[in-house]
Amino acid sequence: MKIIDQLNLKDQRVLMRVDFNVPLDDGVVDDNFRIKAALPTIRYCLNQGTAVVLMSHLGRPKGKQIPELTILPVAEELETLLKQNIIFSPDCISDEAIEVSGQLESGNVHLLENLRFYPGEEANESDFASRLARHGTAYVNDAFGTAHRAHASNVGVVSHFSQAGIGYLMAKELKFLRDQLDEPQHPFVVILGGAKVAGKLELIRKLVGRADCLIIGGGMAFTFLQAQGNNVGGSLVDQSLLEEAGGILKAAESQRVQVLLPRDVVAAESISDKASWRVVPLEKLDADEIGVDIGPETCAEFFKALEEVRTIFWNGPMGVFEVAAFQTGTEMIISAIAEATTQGAVSVVGGGDSAAAIEKLAEHKHFSHISTGGGASLELLSGNVLPALEALA
Repeated sequence: MKIIDQLNLKDQRVLMRVDFNVPLDDGVVDDNFRIKAALPTIRYCLNQGTAVVLMSHLGRPKGKQIPELTILPVAEELETLLKQNIIFSPDCISDEAIEVSGQLESGNVHLLENLRFYPGEEANESDFASRLARHGTAYVNDAFGTAHRAHASNVGVVSHFSQAGIGYLMAKELKFLRDQLDEPQHPFVVILGGAKVAGKLELIRKLVGRADCLIIGGGMAFTFLQAQGNNVGGSLVDQSLLEEAGGILKAAESQRVQVLLPRDVVAAESISDKASWRVVPLEKLDADEIGVDIGPETCAEFFKALEEVRTIFWNGPMGVFEVAAFQTGTEMIISAIAEATTQGAVSVVGGGDSAAAIEKLAEHKHFSHISTGGGASLELLSGNVLPALEALA
């Protein structure tokens, strides 16, 4: 697998898969962390005299053209960051868009519309991949955040190019994660949060064999809590995964891996900044209440567990941090990780909501590495092969 500076890009038109899946607020980019992370690779191409065609997804339109998920605001943000005009096409595989790419001159940047407006992207359809490939004469993948997905833009297109490789962001992510997490220093603590547990249990099972301690918060904790027989009120539980979650807890116990789950929660009847809330132990959670953040006793226990650790991997917030009243648990985790890092621990933050929480509540400098890909980093940590890298091997 080649890195971009090992490719001969002279007089080439580079089709680049980037991860511009960024949050929007009233049609304006709200957090440009992922866009800025891709700039070194884009600038390298431009300095080599190439034209660059950028492609990305945004949100989850599920194969439908949803105006609110247009990638146009990214073009506007990119113009500000690169300080040059960005050519935008309101489609990614139309004849018109492909013709625009074909007429690009050295130094031009062409951004395509949201890839996931077409079902062919996530289905990795060969015809869709073939149409995408017509935009470039060389291919570069710099989207670590989607490297764990086998989609048309990062797997299907690769066979159409004799010159293909990874960008600087992808290379940086892989080097750091492999250097620090292939053989982590112990004690090694993995912190998992976020809303959903589906799709993560097999990864968590693999982590049981690697970590010394698993801290589980966020919405996903309630499936594990109910598997233990705890009261969870009206909190979200994936009933189909209770048995598997219980099996993971037993496996952790047999391997003497500590698993910490919430003891108390911030409870509310709805997720809103106007909702009334209270702090309660699990056993006093009412049937119509949901856990929206971890409580103070849990915060104290989680904080103590991060003292004197050597390696930390964090993926997923402890609560609904977007609402100010429900961000305390996530804020505490950030503070504890930052403190451990200043004491010499290696801290790796899996992107997505975790990176967004840091952007909102802290400073990047307090962490060893903030990844642009939560799911991809978790897959890599679990020892799985990333399809996007396999395609380029």
